[in-house]
Amino acid sequence: MTEYISDIKTIPFSNECVFSMLSDLSNLERVKDRIPKEHIKELSFDRNSCSLEISPVGKVEFQIVDREPHKTIKFGTTNSPVALFLWIQLKPTEENVTKMKLTIHADMNPLLKTMVSKPVQEGLDKLADALAMLPYA
Repeated sequence: MTEYISDIKTIPFSNECVFSMLSDLSNLERVKDRIPKEHIKELSFDRNSCSLEISPVGKVEFQIVDREPHKTIKFGTTNSPVALFLWIQLKPTEENVTKMKLTIHADMNPLLKTMVSKPVQEGLDKLADALAMLPYA
């Protein structure tokens, strides 16, 4: 497995508030208009899953596979060109401050890894930035 890790982001809300928002994917409706349309198409979601078409990858479906309240949300792909797992880790640092880190574990052959490592890391960092700026209140 290849691992990609985002920078640690600081979110000015409690980990309970952040976890509550991120662990229910239907909350994406509130921020759907902020998602860049040039790379992501046909976005659909419910409480536990999310489906999107990513150019040039194709259709990818994520499902929440584990929730550890106020700490971790783990996603797995149910439809993807490669096996992929995404973890959102939360850690409170002060009363209303949460540190967040995203990690991707992907099962890729060496050739594919060489081709997609940079775009995957950039995408993960952009996702972390976007999640850090969400309106959690």
